[in-house]
Amino acid sequence: MTGAKARPTPCASCPYRQNVPSGVWDASEYAKLPAYDAPTGEQPAGAFFCHQQDGSVCAGWLGHRDPYHLLAVRIGISAGALDESCIDYKTDVPLFTSGEEAAAHGMRDYEHPGPKAEATIRKIVTKHGFADYCNECGATGGRHTYHCSHSH
Repeated sequence: MTGAKARPTPCASCPYRQNVPSGVWDASEYAKLPAYDAPTGEQPAGAFFCHQQDGSVCAGWLGHRDPYHLLAVRIGISAGALDESCIDYKTDVPLFTSGEEAAAHGMRDYEHPGPKAEATIRKIVTKHGFADYCNECGATGGRHTYHCSHSH
């Protein structure tokens, strides 16, 4: 039995990608990233999966540093939840070098996402059919409190 694998490259909306607009994901998603910057033994034990919800391990998470130093990769491979290829994952896609850096970028325009971020949000919502998407402003879920000035 093979565990979860990473995509060949980080997805187009990956929070670790340097070319993804700021403000795409909910603040709670950005808040998860810095914990994986801790020393290996102090990191979360659970793997970070792709936001595209396709069962893939997040390729940006694996590629932003040497995956050998991610506790969740070691545990996941040992438990059979992650494919052994995860430990050697590499990508040429420009990524932030830490979860802290990726989270800071993601949160920078969170309250006022630009047109590129709004387009990315709409793409994700269309693909996944989120029921709590606001067609008027493009906000999803808890983001309405920050992005949505009209009544629903």
